[in-house]
Amino acid sequence: MELAELWPVFGLELRTPRLLLRPVQDRDLPALARAALDGIHDPGRMPFGFPWTDASPDELPRNLAMHQWSLRQVSPRSWTIQFAVILDGEMIGAQDLAAFNFADRRTVNSGSWLTRSAQGKGVGTEMRAALLLFAFDTLGAEWAESSAAAWNTPSLTVSSKLGYEPNGVTLTSPRPGQPVDEQRVRLSRGAFKRPAWELRTTGEQAALAQLGITAP
Repeated sequence: MELAELWPVFGLELRTPRLLLRPVQDRDLPALARAALDGIHDPGRMPFGFPWTDASPDELPRNLAMHQWSLRQVSPRSWTIQFAVILDGEMIGAQDLAAFNFADRRTVNSGSWLTRSAQGKGVGTEMRAALLLFAFDTLGAEWAESSAAAWNTPSLTVSSKLGYEPNGVTLTSPRPGQPVDEQRVRLSRGAFKRPAWELRTTGEQAALAQLGITAP
């Protein structure tokens, strides 16, 4: 029996012109940890709502692995899939897709990170567009939501390029004593600024069945 037969989500693959996105498996953890250790952001500013990168080189890989294992509680009521992002055979970051009560809300949420060497090359836009194509066209989502620190211009620029609109601001404090405005954004299926390329998917039917989603 193959692993994807036990856990069908593991058989899912999304392909763009440059990227392969596939759900993170244990075999991916060392390469994903190396990508994180190579640096993601300026240490002086925390872009994440949970400061998982504030860890020593010994702790960060273990924390990353524990987080990945915690995401494998998948049910039709609540699920998160974190995709490893691969460029030219190299793991360069992660992009997650999550939903709560998807059958009624038809809404997905996403977040991501990229190793610094891959930033500024349009990869962030391409990987987010891949998940939006998958969410709207395969899962049948009507809305996509995300957020970023108000100072995080690169992330908010990606959102704007793809058609997201501002959806309110909340105050967060990822580091003690350092409150930050977090800009929420929201995108409807009809407002999505689709890329010129088409997404290629593998294993979507079995993954949909595991998530309890009826294909649109």
